[in-house]
Amino acid sequence: MRTLVSIFAGLLLPLLAIEARADAIAIAYNDAISAFEKARPQLGTERFGVDIAAYGDALTLGRFSSAQWGGNMIVALETGGTGSGCARFAAYVPLPPRDGVVPLVICQQFSQEGTAALRRLTILHEMVHVVAGADECRAMAFAAQVELLATGSFTPVDRYWQSNGCAGSAYRLP
Repeated sequence: MRTLVSIFAGLLLPLLAIEARADAIAIAYNDAISAFEKARPQLGTERFGVDIAAYGDALTLGRFSSAQWGGNMIVALETGGTGSGCARFAAYVPLPPRDGVVPLVICQQFSQEGTAALRRLTILHEMVHVVAGADECRAMAFAAQVELLATGSFTPVDRYWQSNGCAGSAYRLP
């Protein structure tokens, strides 16, 4: 009987971990959508070179029309990522898109580390890459601006800002 319980627990625990990761991703997405929708009226049609309509469609619908990439795009969410980008990031967007698909890779540590606010910021940040390209400073400035407009403050990102040389970029944190 003890062996049967151990086998059952061995099967069940990984499923619970998968469910917890999925829940953390869903919560982060919902939080990002909520923050963006609150900030949207104050963002205009473009902010920091990010097309607001395309960003909203990518975030909420998983598809968007892109002037940046030249056509209609689909966001392909890849969860549980372990690729080379996961060595440095909790999530990343391999660019350029291929065949109208922009992958958004959510690494395993996304759900295991950090806070809900950091996961929300990460989704807001990565969606900038999905829509507008690889510029880390633009992505962080935009995500911080959305957070500020939605909540009255933004997640501190000073170390990230400095390590990416953003102080010398065209973008500023709010």
